[in-house]
Amino acid sequence: MILFYMQIFAEKLMYFSDSFNAKLFLSRVHQNTSSADLEAGALALKTDLKGRTQQRKQLVKDNFDCFVSCKTTIDDIESKLKRIEEDPEGSGTAHLFKLMQGVSSQANRAFEPLFERQAQAEKIRSVQGMLQRFRTLFNLPSTIRGSISKGEFDLAVREYKKAKSIALPSHVNILKRVLEEVEKVMQEFKAMLYKSMEDPHIDLTNLENTVRLLLELEPESDPVWHYLNVQNHRIRGLFEKCTLDHEARMETLHNELHERAMSDARWLQIQQDLNQSSGADYSVTCGNIQPIDSLPVELSGEEVDAFRGRYIRRLTAVLIHHIPAFWKVALSVFSGKFAKSSQVSAESNLNASGNKAEEKVGEGKYSIHSLDEVAGMIRNTISVYEIKVHNTFNDLEDSNILRSYMRDAIEEISKACQAFEAKESAPPVAVMVLRTLQAEITKIYIGRLCSWMQGSTDGISKDETWIPVSILERNKSPYTISYLPLAFRSIMKSAMDQISLMIHSLRSEATKSEDMYAQLLEIQESVRLSFLNRFLDFAGHLEHIASELAQNKSNKESQHLQNGYSSDPCTESLSDIPGSVVDPHQRLLIVISNIGYCKDELSSELYNKYKDIWLQSREKDQEGTDIQDLVMSFSGLEEKVLEQYTFAKANLIRTAATTFLLDSGVQWGAAPAVKGVRDVAVELLHTLVAVHAEVFAGAKPLLDKTLGILVEGLIDTFLSLFDENQSNNLKSLDANGFCQLMLELDYFETILNPYFTHDARESLKNLQGVLLEKATVSVAEAVENPGHHRRPTRGSEDALADERQQGMTVSPDDLIALAQQYSSELLQAELERTRINTACFVESLPLDSVPESAKVAYGFRGSMDPSGRNYPAMDSPSRNYRNAQPTGSPSFARHRRR
Repeated sequence: MILFYMQIFAEKLMYFSDSFNAKLFLSRVHQNTSSADLEAGALALKTDLKGRTQQRKQLVKDNFDCFVSCKTTIDDIESKLKRIEEDPEGSGTAHLFKLMQGVSSQANRAFEPLFERQAQAEKIRSVQGMLQRFRTLFNLPSTIRGSISKGEFDLAVREYKKAKSIALPSHVNILKRVLEEVEKVMQEFKAMLYKSMEDPHIDLTNLENTVRLLLELEPESDPVWHYLNVQNHRIRGLFEKCTLDHEARMETLHNELHERAMSDARWLQIQQDLNQSSGADYSVTCGNIQPIDSLPVELSGEEVDAFRGRYIRRLTAVLIHHIPAFWKVALSVFSGKFAKSSQVSAESNLNASGNKAEEKVGEGKYSIHSLDEVAGMIRNTISVYEIKVHNTFNDLEDSNILRSYMRDAIEEISKACQAFEAKESAPPVAVMVLRTLQAEITKIYIGRLCSWMQGSTDGISKDETWIPVSILERNKSPYTISYLPLAFRSIMKSAMDQISLMIHSLRSEATKSEDMYAQLLEIQESVRLSFLNRFLDFAGHLEHIASELAQNKSNKESQHLQNGYSSDPCTESLSDIPGSVVDPHQRLLIVISNIGYCKDELSSELYNKYKDIWLQSREKDQEGTDIQDLVMSFSGLEEKVLEQYTFAKANLIRTAATTFLLDSGVQWGAAPAVKGVRDVAVELLHTLVAVHAEVFAGAKPLLDKTLGILVEGLIDTFLSLFDENQSNNLKSLDANGFCQLMLELDYFETILNPYFTHDARESLKNLQGVLLEKATVSVAEAVENPGHHRRPTRGSEDALADERQQGMTVSPDDLIALAQQYSSELLQAELERTRINTACFVESLPLDSVPESAKVAYGFRGSMDPSGRNYPAMDSPSRNYRNAQPTGSPSFARHRRR
């Protein structure tokens, strides 16, 4: 039966058979023939048919008579046969017919078993022939399995393609089952090939062969895209493995810290139990101990950040190791270079389908996807890396910001960028993403450094120790500063050094992208503003410290007034660090020195060191503006704090000046004869000596300015006291009193001459004029009313002075001459007598600025010229108070000063 069907099927495929089926013939025999070949064959057949038709026509034309004669003869024979068959009685055909039927029936009876066995034999031979014919097909499953097991993959593919090319009847079930078995084997082979592409260590040659084999087998899915997806998922899997390992390490660290805390708590508990058993009362302490199991454990510190830094390094290593190789395979696939090295020449027996597959491989068409899709795949993978690194970097603690963890993380990203920028290592979008990540992380790091600078500055400002640093620590600066400016300097340098490194790394990349350049400019400007704001913040803290000192001093003074006594200074200083300054005025000077150090040295030093960070983004003429703004800010603050100090000292000086003028026991209307400078005047000068000592030790660069302010304030105080008390204690001023005050004013002017400002000299002239006017009026009243003038009852010197006074007129010139006479007689001796008390005012000044009278008093008798001659000392400073004598009312106008 099978043979019968096969014969029918074969007849349909034979073009010379009557049952020939053209469609079946084309679908089976020419199923892999190209359309061009079919068209060429059809044209050839038409040409041949046309030729044969012409030949047949020529044959008929040449033998037409023969054809007519043959046709007539054949027609006669046919008509005779029809007549014989139509007449059964004619020519004995009926008898013959009966005899033949009998013979046939006997033959059937005799040979029927033989015919049956012959038919069976024919069937067996037909089956045997079919088996022989399709023996290759029946052996194909085992043959393909053997080839696959031996690694002869190309042979297995050829056998499979040969079986696919065999034209088989669709109704033969056994052949269908054989083909199904072959398909099952090949599906297993495809699965094995797909599985081999998941090997992370597969080399490029094996990968090319695998892809080529899969393309020849006409797979359902794109093998190249499958490989790329597998590798992409593997890279993401490595990221997740790094994450899991990191979380496991953090959990282990958490457990270790918990164990340590529990051990410490157990040890404390044991000690507590021992103390309780000894009879001591530790109930309060015990109440503060938490249960051991509930002890909180916080994951923080360098050990935790070290784990985070290691996590970022591992993520970056995965990225650098796998992405470039992944991208190179993709480039080779989509550039047409892929699998050319592993191609073999086609064998002569390969069919058209094999040739077509090889043509596809040779043209580089390995995937229906595009290279842009692969770039998008890599972009998504890098996004995973970006998120993980971003989150981990944000988890790094600010307490370790000066450590290398954040800087190392940025360096790892930079390494990845450099690896991706190599030739054919990554798509441009991946490089752009990593550079953007680097810029963002760097911006975050710089922002955190700026915030750390602000927080650290706020922190150190609360811990002022008031211990002056040595001259070596302050690099021979004339300002006697505390450790606070040096701590601020250390904070600024620590942060700005890191920022400088980050900006330098960004500059090399900013030239490649306009966005990066714009972001760099933004970062540079933010760093500049943060740098300047930290100085302003520090200035604000110094101002706050000065305000607190003034407030605390005011509170202590008010408490002293309320209670009637002051607190013991020894008790107040118990909490101070040994060596620290306790006096509030000296602390104010330290604050002033800190301000001056920042204004004159620290601001310019740090700005010049780090200005390259932001100057490229700004105009060069703007460089001086920043420094000028800082200097102006610190100068204004210096003026403000110095005003607090001078105000406090001015109060002390006013008290001493009040004692000098009003509480010294001298009745200025009947003053004793002038014998020299009174002790109360020296005591007043001692107040300035103390200020000189304080300022010289605490804020030497501001010594001249401070004493200038205080000397000017002293003269204004004299004017103020005289104006306030001229109706009572200073109602009258005789010649002795005038000469005494003028001598002491000359004494003050001579010693304090370097610190006399223009305003102070003008005030001194006004004071001398007021005294002259008052003395002139008082002496005139005494001459006019001698009965009211008290006669002196003193010794010979007083009598001599009194006689000298009685012989005088009351003209101002006479009083001036008398005062100058006393000064010339007594001033030099008084300077000699008190030179130890006032030596600080001369020793701290250049020789050129010392008055000649003071030079004489302190041993500077003259200067030597190159020839060895001594120049005589110059006269005392000229005093023009005669010209400054006020007219009209003795009340005078005074300048309002600080």
